[in-house]
Amino acid sequence: MNPAFRKLQASVLNQALCRVTASVRSPVWCTAFTNERQYRGAPTQGIGRWRHLLPKQEVKKKRDRVQMKPIAAATPTAYGTLNVTVSGYDMTVVEHYSQYIHNLCNRLGIEVTESYALQTKTTEVMLMQEQGTKTIVDTILKTHLRVVQLNSLSAALCPILMEVLLKNQPEGVQLSVTEHTEAEYLARFKARPELEGLMAQMGQ
Repeated sequence: MNPAFRKLQASVLNQALCRVTASVRSPVWCTAFTNERQYRGAPTQGIGRWRHLLPKQEVKKKRDRVQMKPIAAATPTAYGTLNVTVSGYDMTVVEHYSQYIHNLCNRLGIEVTESYALQTKTTEVMLMQEQGTKTIVDTILKTHLRVVQLNSLSAALCPILMEVLLKNQPEGVQLSVTEHTEAEYLARFKARPELEGLMAQMGQ
C-alpha cells in the first residue's frame, strides 16, 4: 500500500476519533485536527473586557422639568412662532397629513421647532327616546389633534404654503394656523389642581 495513502487514512481516522471522544475528553492531539473552542463557557470568557473597570457615571434621579422655548417675535418680513393644528376623527389620516406638513416644510426650508400630539378629545352623542326623557349614548366621537410648530415663516412664502396645504387637505380633516402663546403651551400638560393646592399651602 502506498505510504502517502496510509498517512491520509490515519489522519482521517484520528479526526473521526477526536469528534467521537470530544464530548468525554479533549486530548491535546485532537486540537490539530478540530477547530473547536474547548474553553467556551469557561471563567476566562471575560478576558479583554474593560468597561466594568471605569467609574460609574452619576445618574440623575430627578428628571429636569421641561421648560418652555422662547417665542419668536414677528418681524416686518416674517411671522413669529406659528402652530399649524390638524384635527380629525380618523387618527391615521390626521397623522399622515401632519407628517406631510412636516416634510413639506423641511423641503421648503421652513424651520420646524416641534411636532407633537395633543390630548384626544372625546365627545358623546346622546340620543333621546321618542317617548320619555331618558337619553342613551348613541356614539362616541374621538377627535385627534396634531400640531406642527413653525418658526420665522417668511411672509412671502406663507401664501404659497397655505395654498399647497389646502389643496392637499384630506376629507374630514380640519386645518388651522394660530399664533403660539403661553396658554397653548400649558394646554399640553395635564392639570393637577390637588397638587397645585398643596403647593400653594406650602408657599404660605
